[in-house]
Amino acid sequence: MTGMVRAGALSVKGVEAVSELPGSGMLDVPGRPEVVFTPGHTFGHCGLLLRSAETLLTGDAIVTLDPYKGRVGPQIIAGAATADSDMALRSLDAIAATGARVLLPGHGEPWFDGAAAAVAAARAFGRS
Repeated sequence: MTGMVRAGALSVKGVEAVSELPGSGMLDVPGRPEVVFTPGHTFGHCGLLLRSAETLLTGDAIVTLDPYKGRVGPQIIAGAATADSDMALRSLDAIAATGARVLLPGHGEPWFDGAAAAVAAARAFGRS
């Protein structure tokens, strides 16, 4: 926590404008990412699937480093930073269903062993 405070965690500026994404479907932006609804870390959390690259940007729905606990490996982020841990665990199903080969998490290293293996590892970690 001390490192996060030193890095400016207490002075993060808020957003000024918000645009809602659809709960599913492709976005009309370059790369045509597909929205994958993964609530839990936040109630509106989503990932972005780049189907042609077999890559899922998971954000904080599944991470390979928990910055709060320092644990390494696929997992949901610590309960202190998650709106609803049960919901986050249920959202792992949506991640597995993508069939993505590569996961790009919001924290930690990329995961190259596929969504199903990452979800299995995250479930083994259990709720933080």
